[in-house]
Amino acid sequence: MKISRLCISDFRNIRNLQLVPHEQVNIFFGANAQGKTNLVEAVWLLTGAKSFRRVRSEKELVRFGACASRIEAEFFAQGRQQEIRLELGEKKTAWLNDIKQEAPSALAGSFSAVVFSPSHLSLVSAGPSMRRRFLDSCLCQISPKFLKTLSDYSRALTQRNALLKDVRYSAQLLDTLDVWDQSLAGLAALIIKMRVKLVEQLQEEAGKVYSGIANGHEGIQLSYQSSLGVPYTQEDFPGFCGQLYEKMKYHLSEDVKYGVTTLGAHRDDLLIQIEGRDSRSFASQGQSRSIVLSLKLAESEILTRASGSRPVVLLDDVMSELDASRREYLLNHIQDSQVFITCCEKAYFEGLKNGIIKEMAAGELL
Repeated sequence: MKISRLCISDFRNIRNLQLVPHEQVNIFFGANAQGKTNLVEAVWLLTGAKSFRRVRSEKELVRFGACASRIEAEFFAQGRQQEIRLELGEKKTAWLNDIKQEAPSALAGSFSAVVFSPSHLSLVSAGPSMRRRFLDSCLCQISPKFLKTLSDYSRALTQRNALLKDVRYSAQLLDTLDVWDQSLAGLAALIIKMRVKLVEQLQEEAGKVYSGIANGHEGIQLSYQSSLGVPYTQEDFPGFCGQLYEKMKYHLSEDVKYGVTTLGAHRDDLLIQIEGRDSRSFASQGQSRSIVLSLKLAESEILTRASGSRPVVLLDDVMSELDASRREYLLNHIQDSQVFITCCEKAYFEGLKNGIIKEMAAGELL
């Protein structure tokens, strides 16, 4: 997957940016707050996903004083040239090859990318929700079916939680909970099934990358942690669904007590260990950065395997914390992809042969 033309208008501090990217490495350097991350964020939004930055409202993405933002790209994927357009204003609207999409999320799978930014370092240290989001974001790009399953699960969970709160005042509502328990258990089983398979793939790919970054001195281990405590059984999926349902019924009294569904796919976690030790407690800053980079590059390999096309790799301010050997390893590992890299110092890439280096200031490319 390669972007051949990129146009961004009225997006954050970018008034009007036009770029013909290099098919391999694209470096954007400059001082802080000049728009480098905004450029990378704009490309990421073309995947149909939400921003990787904290955004309270879509209006924050529109340049001050403008009515709407527009992001357009021509890209090559699935053996043909394609066009994608995203407009942000009162609402977000997307087009793919001049066909208006039902929702921006419908772009998932058409244009794929992998992004790393400093905010992703919390993937290691933060709570389980961040790691679940990482797994689900990857799966949504691989399978639009997963996105629908996740959405259905969220709706069923909201309905069940609402009923749990009402049960305190109307005990007869307990009889209606069983319908939601069965629905939630079935959807949770599908989500867990796909997450477990993804974690197995991540272990294979991320393990190799991490070992390379760490010069073979240590390794990482990944495992899926189910809050329901039921191991996924590939050979007997109906039986697995039944076990999840029974677990939910067993915890019903606790759920009623707290007014929420205390166990389920929405409470699961990805356990990341370094040589058998939980990274949340023991990983250093350097190890955390290496873990996240490994996971992101592993995600790129998995997306490539699933779609037959390498996703665009977006690396926001990643090189400054890496020594020369790790920078070299990283660049060599992503040489088959189109890459967008932001940094403050262009000196890291002065020997670049296959790519372009552009300075950015006040939202413009110089």
